[in-house]
Amino acid sequence: MTRWLPVLGLLIVAIEVRGEPPRWTLGRATKLPSQYTNQESTYFSLVEGRNGKLYIGAAKYGENAYLLEYDPATDSTVLVVDAMKTIGSTARGFAAQAKFHTRGNVGESGRIYHGTKQGYPEAGESRDDYPGGYVIVYDPATRTAEHFGIAKPKHGIISVMPDESRGLIYLSTCSDDRPIDHSHFMVLDVRTRQYTDLGDMEHMYAFIVLDHRGRALHPIRGGMIARYDPEAKKLERLRVQIDDRDLPPSLRHDGVIWNWETSPDRKTLWGIELATNQLYEWDLTSPGETIRGWSRGRLLNWAEATDCRAMCVDSEGDVWATVTVHQGVKEGPACHLVSYRRGGVPYDHGRLGVKNPEFTTFVDESGKPKPWHHTMPKTSEGILSPWQPMGICATRDSVYVVTIAPFTLLRFDRGELVKQRNAR
Repeated sequence: MTRWLPVLGLLIVAIEVRGEPPRWTLGRATKLPSQYTNQESTYFSLVEGRNGKLYIGAAKYGENAYLLEYDPATDSTVLVVDAMKTIGSTARGFAAQAKFHTRGNVGESGRIYHGTKQGYPEAGESRDDYPGGYVIVYDPATRTAEHFGIAKPKHGIISVMPDESRGLIYLSTCSDDRPIDHSHFMVLDVRTRQYTDLGDMEHMYAFIVLDHRGRALHPIRGGMIARYDPEAKKLERLRVQIDDRDLPPSLRHDGVIWNWETSPDRKTLWGIELATNQLYEWDLTSPGETIRGWSRGRLLNWAEATDCRAMCVDSEGDVWATVTVHQGVKEGPACHLVSYRRGGVPYDHGRLGVKNPEFTTFVDESGKPKPWHHTMPKTSEGILSPWQPMGICATRDSVYVVTIAPFTLLRFDRGELVKQRNAR
């Protein structure tokens, strides 16, 4: 993940802070196992299973990808999927499956759906060394995992979305090319184990969602959306509007990265673009060849530019996101927790902080800083404040945020956060 930061870091613009709320939101931190990473790294991979446990992907570059199961009742973490073992490979270096980058989605059966992705080539390694990513499905009931072969040679997998009612799995691949990431929208027939390629959407870090009619949606480079109807076996390319206008240039350039998820009834799509400090809503029941949408407000009113890599929609339809801003050299970047309930405006719950600073150590026995523990500095107020969140998951009782360097899970009381928002 660290090597990705300089690229996306270009999108974080230094700003003059105006009227920042002088408050914090403190969460309980749990240090996740370091042995499943080599840079204390993870990605968007955070999801709640139907058993109430969390499933978190870990990245070990040049070696392996691991899926971890966290039990909130016992505050314990165990390994449930070893990607290389599951696919029967001993490859190392760039040929290894280095990440579970996919957000993770849960089928009606309770099975957990993920995909593996390439890491980063070291000196002397060729990108051709990477064989391709695998769809991997984990069943908590039997504690077993299975894979469905390589989806597309030389491509990793960035998104996996199941439709168990039809026996289908949708996925988006990633070539990791820049400035154009070749991302193929694909569908897997689970019964035949055959993949169908629906085309190259050329959109980096794509999330696939299903609408209320079971149609799969995938973003297209330039600001359109591909929608596949499995009943008609038809792919449509749809225009997208915001406030009855075509998307502005800020939402159509090659570097656009959408974080989006549907409402519980799958009739609404909520989205946040990485750097534009806005929450958007789209009506997935829109007729015709245009999906209509609206801006629902700035994530942080006092910020000119933001970096949002973690966003989710909970079972009540509330939107949750972590939003990072750059506050200058002295304090460094700051991450805030934001939520939104339909009919309101985005609410800033304050800057993320750790309420139990003893949860891990940041120096070794000799007193030297531990490697890859640099994104949770202590502020002038004496609070550990993580600024590199990667995933967020809101359950009935809690809001969880996973951060990197160090590999950490933060837990916030959802009821208290909702009460705080309602009392504004």
